[in-house]
Amino acid sequence: MTGDVIVVGAGLAGLVAAHELAERGLNVRILDQEGRQNLGGQAFWSLGGLFMVDTPEQRRMGIRDSIELARGDWMGSAGFDRPEDGWPRRWASAYLDFASGEMRAWLKGLGLSWFPVVGWAERGGGHADGHGNSVPRFHLTWGTGPGVLAPFVQSVLAHEEAGRISFGFRHRVDGLEISGGRVTAVAGSILADSSVARGAESSREVTGDFRIEADVVILASGGIGANFDLVRKNWPEARLGPPPATMISGVPAHVDGRMIGIAEAAGVSVINRDRMWHYTEGIRNWDPIWPHHGIRILPGPSSLWFDAEGRRLPAPCLPGFDTMRTLREICTRGHDHSWFVLTQKIIEKEFALSGSEQNPDLTAASWAQVLKSRRGKGAPPPVEAFKTKGADFVVADDLETLVAGMNRIGSGRIDLQSLREQILARDRQLSNPFGKDAQVTALRGARAYRGDRLIRTARPHAILDPGNGPLIAVKLHILTRKTLGGIETDLDGKVMGAGGAPIEGLYAAGEAAGFGGGGYHGYNALEGTFLGGCLFSGRQAGRAAG
Repeated sequence: MTGDVIVVGAGLAGLVAAHELAERGLNVRILDQEGRQNLGGQAFWSLGGLFMVDTPEQRRMGIRDSIELARGDWMGSAGFDRPEDGWPRRWASAYLDFASGEMRAWLKGLGLSWFPVVGWAERGGGHADGHGNSVPRFHLTWGTGPGVLAPFVQSVLAHEEAGRISFGFRHRVDGLEISGGRVTAVAGSILADSSVARGAESSREVTGDFRIEADVVILASGGIGANFDLVRKNWPEARLGPPPATMISGVPAHVDGRMIGIAEAAGVSVINRDRMWHYTEGIRNWDPIWPHHGIRILPGPSSLWFDAEGRRLPAPCLPGFDTMRTLREICTRGHDHSWFVLTQKIIEKEFALSGSEQNPDLTAASWAQVLKSRRGKGAPPPVEAFKTKGADFVVADDLETLVAGMNRIGSGRIDLQSLREQILARDRQLSNPFGKDAQVTALRGARAYRGDRLIRTARPHAILDPGNGPLIAVKLHILTRKTLGGIETDLDGKVMGAGGAPIEGLYAAGEAAGFGGGGYHGYNALEGTFLGGCLFSGRQAGRAAG
């Protein structure tokens, strides 16, 4: 087996890099520990959102964005404060230039298009110079994650047919050989063929081994999200509190982080390993594909958020506002779950589920299906399915029955009278256009954006008014997802050695590189920046290596 370039990982970043290399006439060998059925990796399961700046989609929705505003939001969110943040900071700046410049035209030229309503994700902590998106920037790709992957999958398969790309599926890289300051080979195990469905856990039976000499290697092997042991080992307890006793996984089992450790053992610089991104709105999948399979609720701003003991979380721990602050609040209280309390009217307008498989209308890029699903009676069918079949949902006609159900599946510490008083206090804030409740103010602000008012935000109403029912409670788990730190690289994706010098011929891209440089998000992400980072870093590494 020979090739001009070895790409380790057949996820989005690896496919983008291979596409760029093959387009330049190079021969590429793509290795992946999973089978062909998993081509595209974790991105296949994503919602397909992309962070872009000052786009026609934004302008049509009345959003005035700019590179200056986006840069302020990103840097205020990242909070870069370490000596090793030099390359991550440069990567952040370069990505912002890309996201406000040629990104949309490049992707559009490859056939991508976007849902016309731009989403407003991760709204932040309440200060103009702090964390959060000042304006909506979440551009939802028609076709969701598979739609983002499609042009690159088509490209690499065409190049495979032409003989410029070859695949080594079920080839697990176990070793990286570096000598004299340059990469020389990769080696590993050949795993038994597996016909399990995409995303399902596959066998780790070893049937052979391999070693491939190479002058150029691109590491695009993904993060640590499904490896709970590594998540706990790297967990920043001083910053986020103790790790939760139980977690669920937002990624398949093969997202194991092994390659990051293998690279480090070979002399590669790995930085910011304590920076990670886990969601606080996870629910157990009633129809799981991989172990501990969880789905994230993408909430609108109306659901009331309580901890495991029934105490309302403070601002900015509001639905859709500040993920890391909310994670810290939950963990420092010593809990591994929290609660949404809402109404049927809220779930119908505001609940969406992350993932391509949970959004069949958008994944099919069908306006007819979107209108039927989003504007029809009831919540979208996948949401209604979770409400009916999910282990984390309680539905009741009165608060007494709701609290009994919450205590049955939760910690058993919800006090009925305390919960009633907190909800009534919030409901009274709706009696006039003034008030002091931060969430009610945020709700009214959200409805000032046309996109939220149309499809994402329910008309403000009293939670305890039976006419808005039934009442719904959702038990929320910590959902592991993204690795924000990783392999340190320069702006070409060249990997840095432990001594600070680049390793000749070795590149890294995607989540293994912290989406760029070893962590271009810093401490916080603005959403749409995960796929965006895979696209940008894969392109940078592929072009530089070619």
